[in-house]
Amino acid sequence: MEHPMPRDRLAALRAAQQHAHDRAPAIRDIYERARMTPQDIRSAADLARLPVTSKDALLERQRKAPPFGGFLAADEAAIRRIFVSPGPIYEPQLNDDQDGHGFAHCFRQAGIGPQDRVLNTWSYHLVPAGILLDQGIAATGATVIPCGPGGAEQQAQLILELGITCICASTAFFVTLVHTLEQLGHALPAAWKLKSALLGGEMGDWMGKRRALESRYGIKTFSAYATGDFGLIGHEEAGLEGYTVQPHRLVQICDPQTGVPLPLGETGEIVVTTLDRGWPLVRFGTGDVASGLSTTADGFVGRIGLLQGRVGQAVKMREIFVYPRNVDEVLMQVPQIQRAQLVVTAQAHRETITLRGVLHPGVAAPAVEMQLREVFKQRTRLRLDTVEWLGVDDLATDAPVLVDRKHA
Repeated sequence: MEHPMPRDRLAALRAAQQHAHDRAPAIRDIYERARMTPQDIRSAADLARLPVTSKDALLERQRKAPPFGGFLAADEAAIRRIFVSPGPIYEPQLNDDQDGHGFAHCFRQAGIGPQDRVLNTWSYHLVPAGILLDQGIAATGATVIPCGPGGAEQQAQLILELGITCICASTAFFVTLVHTLEQLGHALPAAWKLKSALLGGEMGDWMGKRRALESRYGIKTFSAYATGDFGLIGHEEAGLEGYTVQPHRLVQICDPQTGVPLPLGETGEIVVTTLDRGWPLVRFGTGDVASGLSTTADGFVGRIGLLQGRVGQAVKMREIFVYPRNVDEVLMQVPQIQRAQLVVTAQAHRETITLRGVLHPGVAAPAVEMQLREVFKQRTRLRLDTVEWLGVDDLATDAPVLVDRKHA
């Protein structure tokens, strides 16, 4: 059973944070440093007065005060599981979590229910992914086949013999599974009962890859934005770009350096506050980067775009953060270019942006350059100063996509 949507999320937040303030030293310290109390949060702008807590800061606190760093606002007896994410970071799951940190909402949105048998290939070992997905699937009434990753031939056999209707997998492992089915002589999707797949995101033209899979195998793909700290943050909705934020998460897109919320359309760090009482992370920086696409009535981000990368991958160019995905998106729209590298330098107090590109054989540079400049401006809101066309051997395939030479 999912928790009902609160009528007044700010009131629910004040109550949850007051509960945490009284029980969790780390939460109390956050408010004291900001010279605030939970009762001061009457708007999204008030919440933004609190500092952003990074994953590194959480890890440091946990090392100083193991295992939870003073963030736990529940009794030890209320802990059902402890997940271990890279770091290691310890994340408790409490007994009152009935929907896998919100994942039931994602599966219900995708139409998963008692009629489905779902193969879950995400890991059940230490990390949250496998268990949370399992719990979310079960909450819809569907049947779960708990596999974890690996063993493609065995899992392909399960797809056939158990009549699997939905697969949860990374996009790469899903491709491995369907190719294995074809190699086993089951090339026609009509021989399967597969209807849908929850796929993990990839860089590059991931949406194009998904559309190709849907067309080839006659299925529907769906996805979600989630982290180990929060579980489900956002899910896809038919006909809408990006991820709709689930109601128990308050999302702000913030400047990675200052923590100040940014206007819609500007790219920044995804900062999340939960309404959960037991593990009450407030203004937690996920390290993931995206832009806000819509706002809610209470002033938070209602929908976020596809992830652009991680905070540490960004290079600031003329006060705008550029991410590797921005270059990927340009190459998707200008397919005449094989690969590219973006270089920013500083000359006489002005930043100069140069794109170094390798064209496919036989492509004429002048026509491509005009299109490139326009697409680049659309994707980044920046103008290219220079375009350098290189030979195929002059830009290594593993060369960094973004190069910052402002201080060279």
